[in-house]
Amino acid sequence: MEPQSLHQSLSMYGMFMDSDLFMKVLILGLLFTSVWCWTIIFDKVRLFKKIRSAMKEFETKFWSGGSLDSLYTTYAKNTKNPLAVIFTAAIQEWRRSTSEHKSKKATIKLSERIDKVMQIAIDKQVDKMETRMTFLASTGSVAPLLGLFGTVWGIMDAFNAIGATQSTNIAAVAPGVAEALFTTAVGLIAAIPAVIAYNKLTNDIERLAQRMETFAGELSAILSRQAESAED
Repeated sequence: MEPQSLHQSLSMYGMFMDSDLFMKVLILGLLFTSVWCWTIIFDKVRLFKKIRSAMKEFETKFWSGGSLDSLYTTYAKNTKNPLAVIFTAAIQEWRRSTSEHKSKKATIKLSERIDKVMQIAIDKQVDKMETRMTFLASTGSVAPLLGLFGTVWGIMDAFNAIGATQSTNIAAVAPGVAEALFTTAVGLIAAIPAVIAYNKLTNDIERLAQRMETFAGELSAILSRQAESAED
């Protein structure tokens, strides 16, 4: 093999074109997976940035000392702000129970119901945030294995070619080995960003969930005090 031909065969495009159908499908699948992972990553980063901004805005209004009823009116139809969703769910449950008898027993039950609806709202918001996170986790664990499988397949094919030509010349061996290792590289290209992003985004989700839990606890305490004041 001439030097120029060998150089072309060892280029990424050359190795892809020289590979068999199975290897081409595997490489294209891994590249598509990598692109889809980056799409998810950018979408999640943008989404979490908007959520943090919306939470900060809502907390500022909530702690400004204004009326809870006016705040409810403002955010009653806002389904994109997690804190607003939790707040409106709690106020709706509170309003449903305003006509009930104001005994101590009823107050305790009301507090439990409010805590329950807020926890359900939190769980739903966390589920929305975790959408497509499984794909990142699966890519991080499966892509290297697929790349390794492609490498094993390519090395077997290279050894078969060596046996058929009965030549151990580096010019004859190098393209097949390089092609085999190429799939491992593609697998790692897909897996490494997916693993890093999954860990980072999972940590972000946990922080946002903790922020929602804290707000729910504070809101529950406020409504409980109002219920006790109503009793008196």
